[in-house]
Amino acid sequence: MAKFSVPALALALAAASTANAFVAPSVSSSVASLSASTPTALASSVALEAPPLSPETAWGQPITNIRDVQSAYRSTAAPEFAPTISAKDLGLDPTDTAAQLQYFKDNATEIKNMMEEGGAVIFRDFDLMKEQKGFQAMYGALGMKVCLDPLHSVSARPTVDGQKNSPVYEAVNKESRKNFFIGMHNEFVGTRAPRAAAFVCFKAAEEGGEFLIADGRAMFRDLNPDLVERLYDRSIRYSVMELPFFGWIDGLPDPVQGPVQGAVKGLVSAAINAKVDFSVDLRWGEAGYDNTKFLQARAPSQPPIVRHPVTGEPTWFCNVHSHSSKLRKDREGQYGAERFEDGASQINKSDMFFGDDGDISDADLEHMDEVTMKNVRFVKMTEGDVVLLDNYKCMHGRNVFDGTRKHGVAWFEGWEGEDSQRSAAKPLEEQVGQLA
Repeated sequence: MAKFSVPALALALAAASTANAFVAPSVSSSVASLSASTPTALASSVALEAPPLSPETAWGQPITNIRDVQSAYRSTAAPEFAPTISAKDLGLDPTDTAAQLQYFKDNATEIKNMMEEGGAVIFRDFDLMKEQKGFQAMYGALGMKVCLDPLHSVSARPTVDGQKNSPVYEAVNKESRKNFFIGMHNEFVGTRAPRAAAFVCFKAAEEGGEFLIADGRAMFRDLNPDLVERLYDRSIRYSVMELPFFGWIDGLPDPVQGPVQGAVKGLVSAAINAKVDFSVDLRWGEAGYDNTKFLQARAPSQPPIVRHPVTGEPTWFCNVHSHSSKLRKDREGQYGAERFEDGASQINKSDMFFGDDGDISDADLEHMDEVTMKNVRFVKMTEGDVVLLDNYKCMHGRNVFDGTRKHGVAWFEGWEGEDSQRSAAKPLEEQVGQLA
């Protein structure tokens, strides 16, 4: 008879994410000297501080009359999404890293305003960010405040330079995941979501591997109003993992199976809820050709559209594109099946439902996929390129690739000047009144 595996549970916890996340521990706000010749030299010369946790997810107040709000925003021109800043266009010598760093210091407020207005900013032709020390100096000059990844309590991610507590962590670069199209998502896990992020390219893949971005405000405008109203009224919830370890229960005598299932569910639930900072609901299911029993963990219900925590704008904050089992299976027809090569990958199977646990129709899922891909921008990054994005306004993902890809990311709890931006923003109700 198969035995219940406690180590397997620990492995499951490492996959209990509602996003394809990366971790970004904090670094001192002082900018490291650019005289260090290697990232390793930098790591040994900079005193790393204990970073703060990722901030709690800012769900905001409910939006009344969501359909009317969408109609009002549809009647106006959309803001420019993700403008590009090129060192060459600025007249900066691409090799003069000191001048580039000074540019970021002198224009920090303007750049952060661009990020808030455009959702993201793309930086190109800067040699400064080709190495980790320069990347850290860049976001330090902008006044970005580093935080831990929201998955920190249940998982550890490799750092780019291999140093413990290094502030820049690996993106999804594994060769085993190269044919896995990472769907569009905002970074959040349960109750925590970073406010912003900076993604950097240290080495581009030989083919593909584009970084993908999409404007959540455009998603809100473009989705079918009936679907927007239905999703918002019923909320959504994710299944965040499946534990496929329980086929052995079918081999037990019938009178014992029910009590054993109850005991196993209680044990697993206690173990998971002790590890994550949000409550998960476990339910039994069966899958595969032999209907093997599994436990599916579902996160609490949440709104698919939120008020932006700084500007108050309504924005799509929903990971259906990355989490829907149907949409992932549809992509397998184009890119090939996911390569579940380790225990964590086998467990990390997600899906999305209405907040009342009702199934979302294939037609609705296909519409959300169509609108998402309509708004996706494929950003082919080269060495030193950086995408600075607002995690609430801008979704991100990654295309399939061939070759060797080395991208990194740092997560931010906020930035200097954020309170001033919030004070200058008008409440959503006032925005809608002016649009009407």
